[in-house]
Amino acid sequence: MNSAIRRGSGAIIRDAFSTMGTIFGNALAFIVAISILVAVHEYGHYIVGRWCGMKVLRFSIGFGKPIWMRVGRGPDRTEYCISAIPLGGYVRFLDSREADVSPEDVGRAFDQRPIPHRIAVLFAGPLFNFLFAILAYWALFVYGIPTVVPAVGDVQPASYADRAGLEYGDRIVAVNGQASPDWETTLLAMLDQLVAEGRVDMTLEKSDGSTERATLDVGDDRARLTEPGMLFDGLGFSAWQFPAVVGSVVEEGAAERAGIREGDRIVSIDGEPVRHFNDLIALVAPRPDEAVEVGVIRETTQSEETLSLVLGSAERDGRTVGMLGIGSAEAAGDFVYLRKFGPLESVSRAIERTWASTVFTVKMLGRMLTGDVSIKNISGPINIAQFAGESAERGVDYFLGFLAIVSISLGVLNLLPVPVLDGGQIVYQTIELLKGSPLSERAQIIGQQVGILALIMLMSFAFYNDIARILG
Repeated sequence: MNSAIRRGSGAIIRDAFSTMGTIFGNALAFIVAISILVAVHEYGHYIVGRWCGMKVLRFSIGFGKPIWMRVGRGPDRTEYCISAIPLGGYVRFLDSREADVSPEDVGRAFDQRPIPHRIAVLFAGPLFNFLFAILAYWALFVYGIPTVVPAVGDVQPASYADRAGLEYGDRIVAVNGQASPDWETTLLAMLDQLVAEGRVDMTLEKSDGSTERATLDVGDDRARLTEPGMLFDGLGFSAWQFPAVVGSVVEEGAAERAGIREGDRIVSIDGEPVRHFNDLIALVAPRPDEAVEVGVIRETTQSEETLSLVLGSAERDGRTVGMLGIGSAEAAGDFVYLRKFGPLESVSRAIERTWASTVFTVKMLGRMLTGDVSIKNISGPINIAQFAGESAERGVDYFLGFLAIVSISLGVLNLLPVPVLDGGQIVYQTIELLKGSPLSERAQIIGQQVGILALIMLMSFAFYNDIARILG
């Protein structure tokens, strides 16, 4: 067997194990994320129920058969358990509609407490999700968030961005009059105005320090641009990233042996295009000790050459990764900074960020119903697991930011007026408060059936979107 075949078969085996590891890592990160957020949500129901004098029978993280259980020492003998199916959780209150209530517990059943108490318990779950998001953002702002300045990367010819006059390196200082300190704020403002008005108004800081205004007018094309991954491609520009320009060459490394020099720009690896340093890392890291063809544009002549070399390797976080042996030429301080605030200011910043994300989520859900936003944005567990895994790999701060976003979404979704969700139950309790008696059993059953049908449709869209993304 020749060396090329050995390298090829080794790469296939390594890629297979890498894929298995990625799937396992994504699944583990998803379970951890869901368990944390469900625990927060259900704890809200639990603790407010206790405050309101209700008897709690069980607090469970997960569904199905309990795999771990502890019985509380208090007179209520509440069961605390972790169940076999880690895709949710529940709090079970004493309820006279489900079982007889013993004389000593009369008045402590959920349905026997005052209606405002019941509404408070139902609202507490989503509320605790919002509070968790505030706490997560607070921790990130106090610790400091490495932030990439919202700036323009490559601009596609004849695109909306090109016609509006955007150029590489332009910094986006405001969108629709709203300051843009980071990409998250910028993207929320861009999508909001794009969907509402069919255009994006930007204030740009040019390379010479001057400011200009630019309008990306997309007209009736706005719905298409709301599809996942379509915003930048549709508008015709990419977010700025470190260009793959060589700033330093490691002595005796693969790049130096092949003749790559400072100032050269890497444009391809084995025919795969390289636009930014992140592209380069993504293509090189999975190929330790492999022979590759590297496309290079020389700084001196601006001519493109193709160089053959064998990549180096190094151990990173317990796995072997490919190494080209170069460093970036871009000064990080030009486009990256640490966004950090004091403990008190971080409180207001965290509340503002949570509120903005909540309002944006509500708007997007409403616009999906009207057809202004693509329903392809509905994500199921597969896509969420991928995001969970990727954020966990990037570090605790990224994973915490991911948890904050998903927690907000969970809070908003649970407040929808669907009978099987907290919001639907709040509607039932409000109707009972207004009319002086509960809805008829028939009306409640019909509502439950409609709610279940709505959730099945929602999950069907989510799974379809997940599978469609995997299949490309």
